[in-house]
Amino acid sequence: MQWDDARMFLALAREGSFSGAAKRLGVQHSTVSRRIHALEKDLATPLVERSASGYVLTEAGENLRTSATRIERELLAFEAASAGQSDAPSGELRVTAIANMASTVLMPLFAGFSTAYPNIDLRIEVTNDSVRLAERDADVALRQTNAPGETLIGTRLTTVASAVYASAEYAAAQRGGDIPEKWIGVDCCEYHRTWTRQARPEADHSFCVDDTSLTIAAIRGGLGVGYLPCFMGDSAPDLVRFREPEQQHDLGLWLLYHRDLRSTRRVTLFRQYMQRKITGISALFEGTGPR
Repeated sequence: MQWDDARMFLALAREGSFSGAAKRLGVQHSTVSRRIHALEKDLATPLVERSASGYVLTEAGENLRTSATRIERELLAFEAASAGQSDAPSGELRVTAIANMASTVLMPLFAGFSTAYPNIDLRIEVTNDSVRLAERDADVALRQTNAPGETLIGTRLTTVASAVYASAEYAAAQRGGDIPEKWIGVDCCEYHRTWTRQARPEADHSFCVDDTSLTIAAIRGGLGVGYLPCFMGDSAPDLVRFREPEQQHDLGLWLLYHRDLRSTRRVTLFRQYMQRKITGISALFEGTGPR
């Protein structure tokens, strides 16, 4: 059996569909389907069966997943140990970050790191979903959370505060009694969705968005008020705070990585670099800087 075939099977087992496995691996749907069917033919046994909710593993498939997962874990551990033996800061470093943060306040920091360490190939990926660092979806994850996973280690870089924002014109009109208070339905993340539900339990939203860039555009358009992280809201000159940040809404910004990578030179350099740079702009994240 070729490891590449086992790797494709693991992706299918984890995602539950050929399309999900293809997206995870960055290949065509047909490639995954062809390789899995060829693997089943070589082993002379079915590995997956179609169900109403997707694909499920057969008994042989479950046994293969156990074996392939063990092999993968050993290969990743060897890779991490080998990378940690070199003092030369080089190689690929895959970093996943939240989209609104990566494209705004973090991008100058990424650019600075790339300039400082040109032999490290920095790969930035954006996703608001949880990432499986144990399976090496990425080397480092920058995440907003107050409860990082137990299997991960990392550094709490700063506190990210959020507030309710409105356009200056809308805020003045609403506080003057000229228009009613309207809330934009925000569904960009579990945090803002929950806070919006708590602030506006009636859920009488006539306009809803699922991304913070859309939240800013809707607020600017006078469609109502909504939650934004302070590093975004305070940086928009045409927005004002409709409600000040509340401590219960504070989130930690964590730099997380798997335990096997703690001695890897490029991960250590990236962690130290981000610590230094974010300490210098912590007021922007904490919502205590000038506005």
